[in-house]
Amino acid sequence: MPKKMNIAILGSGNIGTDLLIKVLRSPYLKCTRFIGRNLSSPGMRKASSLGVSISDQSIDALIDNPTCCELVFDATTASYHKKIAAILKKLGLKAIDMTPSQVGEMCVPSINLKDCISYPNVNMITCGGQTAIPVAFAISQAQSNIEYIEIVSSISSRSAGPGTRANIDEYVENTESGLRQMTGCQNVKAILNLNPATPCIDSQSSIFALVDSPDMDAVSESVAGMVLKMKEYVPGYEMIVPPQYENGRIAAMVKVRGLGDFLPQYAGNLDIINCAAITLAEEYAKEELEH
Repeated sequence: MPKKMNIAILGSGNIGTDLLIKVLRSPYLKCTRFIGRNLSSPGMRKASSLGVSISDQSIDALIDNPTCCELVFDATTASYHKKIAAILKKLGLKAIDMTPSQVGEMCVPSINLKDCISYPNVNMITCGGQTAIPVAFAISQAQSNIEYIEIVSSISSRSAGPGTRANIDEYVENTESGLRQMTGCQNVKAILNLNPATPCIDSQSSIFALVDSPDMDAVSESVAGMVLKMKEYVPGYEMIVPPQYENGRIAAMVKVRGLGDFLPQYAGNLDIINCAAITLAEEYAKEELEH
């Protein structure tokens, strides 16, 4: 068994608790501290039942004991990460930011995983970004003349917790910023729909690219290759509408069915960003083992 990297999770909500389950399954990661603000919250009770050390002291738990871990998943809010990013840096702790704070280097593992491990603070963009940007990137690799990209993500209302709802503006801004950075297209738009339907819908994203006379064989091959890369760390990632060209635009649609670790399977939007974060953390751990 490889030596495991000690990690802490800051934020005991749905994202943080699902991350914990994934960390406990990882051969490269060990959760030494699960941190929130309320010892009686469902996440804290779950962590305690699993034998994980918990704290209700928020960032002070790390300030008081910075050697308890080497890496911190911040599953709080964008505004809070902006406040504590400098603290984590001063403590010498790597940070994987689950919030749309726009503080760290943006990461989509299927695109720039290896590049990101050289940064001490890495941002996982958004759930919609992790779902749709890979397809947009694949299209951009096959076409250099993209005029405009739009992604429309639809998720179940029940999978949008207080943190997501409080950060809607930041969600749009960070997703659009990630789109620009990864594709090179400066004219982009991101839309998020919260669907109250019962039974709950699976997370899905539509990707549209305005392109004149595209090479659809090249586009289809590029997107198919990206879907395979995504499925390596997000098994429930599925192309449901392959790239098609009509009315001057390329259109495609993907959906994500979650692993069902702590969150319902329909909450694929939350599962995919957690799978991406775990993939990055394990890459940090592998890099450390090699050195």
